[in-house]
Amino acid sequence: MKLPENIEKLTSGKIFTADDIGMSSSNVLICDDLVLKITDLTTARTSDDDTVTIMRWLDGKLPVPKVLAYEKDEKFSYLLMTRIKGEMSCSAYYLDHPEDLVDILVSALQMMWSVNISDCPREISLDDDLLKKKARVEKGLVSTDNAEPDTYGEGGFKDPAELLAWLSENKPPLEPCLSHGDFCLPNIFVYDGKVSGFIDLGDTGVADKWRDIALCYRSLKHNFDGTYSGIVHEGFEPEMFFDVLGLEPDWDKIRYYILLDELN
Repeated sequence: MKLPENIEKLTSGKIFTADDIGMSSSNVLICDDLVLKITDLTTARTSDDDTVTIMRWLDGKLPVPKVLAYEKDEKFSYLLMTRIKGEMSCSAYYLDHPEDLVDILVSALQMMWSVNISDCPREISLDDDLLKKKARVEKGLVSTDNAEPDTYGEGGFKDPAELLAWLSENKPPLEPCLSHGDFCLPNIFVYDGKVSGFIDLGDTGVADKWRDIALCYRSLKHNFDGTYSGIVHEGFEPEMFFDVLGLEPDWDKIRYYILLDELN
């Protein structure tokens, strides 16, 4: 692929490898100190324009990648950024040490919630989010392959359209904060036992605090029960997460935001 001239200069001589962890539809290439994200504009779920805006706003507020260059042509966008130090929080060590992992994830949530959102450039209202999901449903872009077992079928929803209708009719009240939007273990990096950075910020903005709690809980559950890797890790009890977080779980909101994510 021919890269834009500016990005070609900044990456000259670098050897990149493909990063296929996670569920991003973009091509993510990494080297020792850089990450290059190449997004197909015809299939992208979110605009990297928004990603770049929020990353630049967060610079100095949270440990996030620094935007080095951002270019677009008629087919693709190219986002070059610094690479976060450390390892994903779903590394083997932390899955073998669930108490340490939960402490780190709670610390990461608290870091997000401590950011002053008064001048945040992006607000992700449920109405706007549901409109985007409606467009995806109508275009047939929502896959049911990776859905939770009880989302569709007997006892669940007939199809994504029925799920969308339910979500539109059952919107919960908002508890606003800075929300990552995809608060899953591969997106939280750890170095020397502490949070070293947040990545994959395409859905970051002001939103309900329970959105991140719900996706964090789901990510914890499935990383430990073998859903993602086929390896079951013993020692994680769901209550552990909420005990450390210091919140009683709002299961209605947790279910709502997990179901909302099914339409991505």
